[in-house]
Amino acid sequence: MILYLLYVLVAVAAIQVIYFLFFGLFAFDKKKRDAVIDLPVSIIVCAKNEAENLKILIPQLLQQAYKNYEIVLINDASSDETQEVIERFQKENDNIKLVNVENNEAFWGNKKYALTLGIKAATNNYLVFTDADCVPASRSWLAEITQHFSNTKTIIIGYGAYARKKYSFLNLLIRFETLMAAVQAFSYAKLGIPYTAVGRNLAYHRNEFYKVNGFVNHIKIRSGDDDLFIKDAATSKNTAICFSKNSFTISQPKTTFISWFRQKRRHVNTSSHYKFIHKFLLGTFYSTQVLFWALAIFLVCTSFWMSALAIIGIRVLIQYFIIGISASKLNEQDTIYLLPILEVFLVIIHFGIFMANKISKPTHWK
Repeated sequence: MILYLLYVLVAVAAIQVIYFLFFGLFAFDKKKRDAVIDLPVSIIVCAKNEAENLKILIPQLLQQAYKNYEIVLINDASSDETQEVIERFQKENDNIKLVNVENNEAFWGNKKYALTLGIKAATNNYLVFTDADCVPASRSWLAEITQHFSNTKTIIIGYGAYARKKYSFLNLLIRFETLMAAVQAFSYAKLGIPYTAVGRNLAYHRNEFYKVNGFVNHIKIRSGDDDLFIKDAATSKNTAICFSKNSFTISQPKTTFISWFRQKRRHVNTSSHYKFIHKFLLGTFYSTQVLFWALAIFLVCTSFWMSALAIIGIRVLIQYFIIGISASKLNEQDTIYLLPILEVFLVIIHFGIFMANKISKPTHWK
């Protein structure tokens, strides 16, 4: 019986290695850019009770080293001073546009409704999205991400990093999870089957929004203005990835496990609406992760411990190599030092999220 389990471990490890080799599509990808052109761009930010964060974000958006752009700031029925903060900046900068959204009974608390109004109000066709609670990594953020637009590439997927916190295992875990999610997102896009993006660093041409009737296919699902839109609009021909370090956005991570767990529940909840191919591939990866570590830990405690350790070692070495290169590209090198430990924690957490979402639906946009 134990011998058969060892055979299963070999098979599961082989599947995992195939996935890691597939992730090499991103790890070994070289940055390719089309001709640089000064596109007229609209930056779109949806804010609900984000007065303090906007005081930090807006000055950094205004300092972007880019000639032709406007900033569309959406006040989504805020109850704090969000509108007043935007109006103060608007008086001093003629490239800021304010869109006020009032609560609508049919779309109560729906971020997609607010974003739709912002997109319609935007002057320019090239739209770059970010969130109120993050900042660009550099003054060339806007230039870096728009350089990937071309006649064929009209959806650009960027990287949304989290700020580092010293001596915090939770921070390391959050950034490792973000790294692994980005590696998968970028690799699938390189393969020609894009499935997700982060709304805090995403760009697309307005035509792509109208081709799929905006968010209408999932308007009743409160989350998913990024990944479910990508599901509808992104193809192998129209999607590009942007991962230069100056193109990142940086967000402040959650500081408690409970708040992060709730955030991940909201993000994972939309995955049930993905295409079958994506659900199958993602599900296979995560299920083989669970099987691998469950079998590996069990077999290490048996007479086959040497064989189990050898299998673990080969699999982890390949993982270190591929994910290590990816981490270097995304400036997350320190997350791989404890890679196996972080991975085991994530496997347990993802299982917990799966079970929690089965029991009850998570809450959404503020």
